[in-house]
Amino acid sequence: MGKKDGKPRGRMTAYAFFVQTCREEHKKKHPDEAVVFAEFSKKCAEKWKGMNAKEKKRFEDMATKDKSRYESEMANYTPAKGEKRKRKKDPNAPKRSLSAFFFFNKEERERVKKDFPTYTVGDIAKELGKRWEKCQNKAKFEVLAKADKARYEKEMAVYKGEAKKPKTVEKPKPAPPPEEDDDDDEDEEEDDDDEEDE
Repeated sequence: MGKKDGKPRGRMTAYAFFVQTCREEHKKKHPDEAVVFAEFSKKCAEKWKGMNAKEKKRFEDMATKDKSRYESEMANYTPAKGEKRKRKKDPNAPKRSLSAFFFFNKEERERVKKDFPTYTVGDIAKELGKRWEKCQNKAKFEVLAKADKARYEKEMAVYKGEAKKPKTVEKPKPAPPPEEDDDDDEDEEEDDDDEEDE
């Protein structure tokens, strides 16, 4: 467990485990040296970039193990009485529409992460903001946002309509009878008459 309120410690990424290991090794080698975090993290980022998949695997395994730890702890975690719980969202409600900037973020975020592997979530957001200001192709993302807004409004209209109606199970409509030749119909009618005569 991590925090005083008993809430599990957040899970760590492979890169975070790598940086943590580098710091521990540095402390062992230079116990009296104060670490300048900006310089240290830059060196770590360069080292991480130069590592191959086999070298990174150790840290990825640590992250996978930590993810399992976090998920199992969260499954058993009950928030304290004073702690606000998130209001449960109706799983049937339509997904909210996304803005043009959000569509841009989805496309650009991975590039920012590659360019700046040491960036925090906040740093990434700032960089995305800068790139959005300079973006020459905003129209592309505005078209996507407009289409998504139309999708959301359409789905919401259906959702609200269904929410007002009392829930009833719709009976499946009977399939229309297969089309037949007129001659066959007459034969069937004759067959029916024969049955009645019997």
